[in-house]
Amino acid sequence: MFAALSDPTRQQLIDWLASEESGTATEFAERLPISRQAVARHLSELEAAGLVGGARLGKEYRYSLDPSPLVDAMQWLAARATRWDDTLEALVQHLSSDDQQAENPGDG
Repeated sequence: MFAALSDPTRQQLIDWLASEESGTATEFAERLPISRQAVARHLSELEAAGLVGGARLGKEYRYSLDPSPLVDAMQWLAARATRWDDTLEALVQHLSSDDQQAENPGDG
């Protein structure tokens, strides 16, 4: 999923799908400086990552956003961020106590 989101064009497609109900590769290609085939490849990459789903409606293949992988990723990142915050805070406290001991060597 993160690899799929690393591309700026795919990020733009996700942004559009988040603000619109759905869209086709043709509709998105009209807004981008790339071909419809290139847009379709980007959408396929997002679909393979589970970020978008598609359905055929008549002659069109319409894509829509599936935000559940993003929610899962945000929760995973938040848990890691909390652990990093705790680790960094412990490091700050340790370095602060070392600084105080260096300034006042006879106090400890």
